[in-house]
Amino acid sequence: MNFARLALPLTAACLLAACATPAPLKGSYAPITPHDASARDLTGTVVRWGGRIVSVQPQAQRTCFEMIATRLQDSGRPRSEGDDTGGRFIACRAGFYDPAVFEKNREVTFTGRIEGYETRKIGEYDYRFPRLAADVVYLWPERANVVNDPYPRYWGWGYNRGWGVGWGWGWGPYW
Repeated sequence: MNFARLALPLTAACLLAACATPAPLKGSYAPITPHDASARDLTGTVVRWGGRIVSVQPQAQRTCFEMIATRLQDSGRPRSEGDDTGGRFIACRAGFYDPAVFEKNREVTFTGRIEGYETRKIGEYDYRFPRLAADVVYLWPERANVVNDPYPRYWGWGYNRGWGVGWGWGWGPYW
């Protein structure tokens, strides 16, 4: 009985910890998107932004990331569903971040201050990028690619697209 009383709170704590925000990403941040920031001057605002990497440019003293912003989950991880973007931004941090590790389309979350703006071309379009002086660069683990097969291969209708798994009608090998 004592084990049952201990198991429920322990299980709940483990489940909550799995959804928790990583310590470097905790804090209070302005609820603005890079799209909002590019429309007006918000230099000095402290933000937490994330998204998918477009490109990584290592420089002499720092590395800059061009990002497509996405909304963040409560944990700070960029949302993977939908094409709803919050604009683009550039985040720079002192030091070297290897482009072989920080590959195109990887998910990253940054915290820091908007330090200014940069105009770059996207195709023929001049785009005003907010530039973030990043305090934290958090590379998220790659998501598992899970395929939901509507016809499982080991039972019922899904086995070889016919009836049965076993002998006869559903009991034994189907040949």
